[in-house]
Amino acid sequence: MTQIQPEMKRIEELRQLLKQASYAYYVLDAPTMEDTVYDRLYRELQELEIKYPELVTADSPTQRVGERPATHFTSVRHNIPLYSLENAFNVEELQNWEQRWRRQLTPSNPLGDVEYVAELKIDGAALALTYENGVLVRGVTRGDGVMGEDITQNVRTIRSIPLSLNFDGIEKIEVRGETFLPLEVFKQINQERQKAGEQVFANPRNAAAGTLRQLDPRIVARRRLDFFAYTLHISGMDDAGIANTQWEALELLQKMGFRVNLQHKLCHSLAEVGEYYQYWDTERLNLPYMTDGVVVKLNSFKLQEQLGFTQKFPRWAVALKYAAEEAPTRVEKITVNVGRTGALTPLAEMLPVQLAGTTVSRATLHNSDRIAQLDIRIGDTVIVRKAGEIIPEVVRVITELRPSDTQPFVMPTHCPVCGQPVVRESGEAVTRCVNASCAAILKGEIEHWVSRDALDIKGMGEKLVHQLVDKELVHSVADLYDLTTERLCVLERMGQKLAEKLVSAIALSKNKPWSRVLYGLGIRHVGSVNAQLLTEKFTTVELLAAAKQSDIEGVYGIGAEIAQSVYDWFRTPANQTLISRLQVLELQLATTEAPKAVGVNNPNIAGKIFVVTGTLPTLKRDEAKELIQQAGGKVTDSVSKKTDFLVVGADAGSKLEKAQTLGIAQLSEAQLLELLGE
Repeated sequence: MTQIQPEMKRIEELRQLLKQASYAYYVLDAPTMEDTVYDRLYRELQELEIKYPELVTADSPTQRVGERPATHFTSVRHNIPLYSLENAFNVEELQNWEQRWRRQLTPSNPLGDVEYVAELKIDGAALALTYENGVLVRGVTRGDGVMGEDITQNVRTIRSIPLSLNFDGIEKIEVRGETFLPLEVFKQINQERQKAGEQVFANPRNAAAGTLRQLDPRIVARRRLDFFAYTLHISGMDDAGIANTQWEALELLQKMGFRVNLQHKLCHSLAEVGEYYQYWDTERLNLPYMTDGVVVKLNSFKLQEQLGFTQKFPRWAVALKYAAEEAPTRVEKITVNVGRTGALTPLAEMLPVQLAGTTVSRATLHNSDRIAQLDIRIGDTVIVRKAGEIIPEVVRVITELRPSDTQPFVMPTHCPVCGQPVVRESGEAVTRCVNASCAAILKGEIEHWVSRDALDIKGMGEKLVHQLVDKELVHSVADLYDLTTERLCVLERMGQKLAEKLVSAIALSKNKPWSRVLYGLGIRHVGSVNAQLLTEKFTTVELLAAAKQSDIEGVYGIGAEIAQSVYDWFRTPANQTLISRLQVLELQLATTEAPKAVGVNNPNIAGKIFVVTGTLPTLKRDEAKELIQQAGGKVTDSVSKKTDFLVVGADAGSKLEKAQTLGIAQLSEAQLLELLGE
């Protein structure tokens, strides 16, 4: 150790020099070192670390880009839910937001003037970064706010995200922020993709989100993503006095080494916030990155804590959005779609128009009230925009350009699919088909059941679902589990092998957890996050079915409307019959027991003993083991004469050597999947 002490000292010196230079260049935008000098020092550090690999640390500048692509991303639960923000679209809606949060405070806690922090809303992708003892250990995407994807190796490539903090004494800290593509970089990437004959990105936000999910971190590094930090959570010590306000937190983030958007402002009234919002409505066009609004936060952390959260949003913050991009086009026809809840949704079919980087040819008209309000007719010239910059909608009709022979559009009195009368309940804007046997409703229910976030039945696409319903092979989601290879083979483009795979995929879906089953049932207002919350409280279907409405509403994050919907659903006889059938079919309707092994015994697998070693290309070892066990095989940890197959991945070790000595058959992942019929 004495012999390499000078090298250890030099390595630490180089790391500090490079870290300071990166901070000055990427965070402060004030370079202190020429590129050639940086490159020379970096190369010197690289050579020393190659010579002494035991001295390499996770926060070394040389460790930003991993050499090995990932095979997949792991889903992880956020330590603190990463909530989205409630939207406001003008100053009046901002005032309504203030009135709402003020009403949340008790009369015994009067409040005078308050401070707000206004920050530009960067149009990118949210990240949650975890540091332990000052070192970056995890980077996670927003996901659904409760679960995100661990993309740490990609996060490490973003130069404005420090690998270690300029701050001591904190055991654990979580930093939230927005990763984005600068406009100039976005332009260059699209030029390169166009030259290579690849499809260009629609906008910087999509490009940033897509880049973060690249499996190869070297591609991520080349895309030159940037990052602004905007909030922090500290644990492991008493943080009193470190940062008591959002303004102080932004200053602390800068001291720690993060890049913070310097255009934020401390406002002493909503009037000041309004001035800030109006100023940036035009000035944002001169920024080197995209911004779609202003984030307004109450400055006091104490006040933030008092107000807390709704089911979806923090009460103490709001996103004041700028008007979305709009474009004119012409309505060719108006159609009506029937969804899985029976809701009739009118759609405007229009001449294609470019909007926010995408081609738009259909836009929702929501309901009959909206149609009456717009007075929209076939042949009208209309202005369309993307609501929340995602869903196209018609904003207004230019009546001056209306053809003389148009007629007002009237919503159908009968379901356009099943022909049964439709109803519109008092107090609701939506017209619904209430025929439980309606093919459109059934198709929607099954499409939802087999979707990725529900039972995730591979190969069960929209066209196949429509065939199953149209040929009356299924009348409920439970009927899927009675399908056989022979019955499926009567469908178009369905061969024997494909039918066998589908039957196997349906059987494997029985292993999906209770939360996924509850979400798959399609109860109104119950999304995947709410389903997770409910199943954590009600660990069996019997407990949830027997629960009072007040008990359901008592679950954190579940409001009165959701509770009413769940309570009513379980008291509908047809739904009770469905649950009984699913119980007989042995789906997972409880979290108190380990998932049952469901399988379609595969003659190639059943009774055979497998060992899995090394890193497989796409499957985790546990996933490979689960597939083998579900097909009737047995998986052990050690190779012996009784072992039938060794599944071999990259970097296999002594198990491979022993298997070769014993003459045991070896399988690649592809060969294993072929045996399984995947």
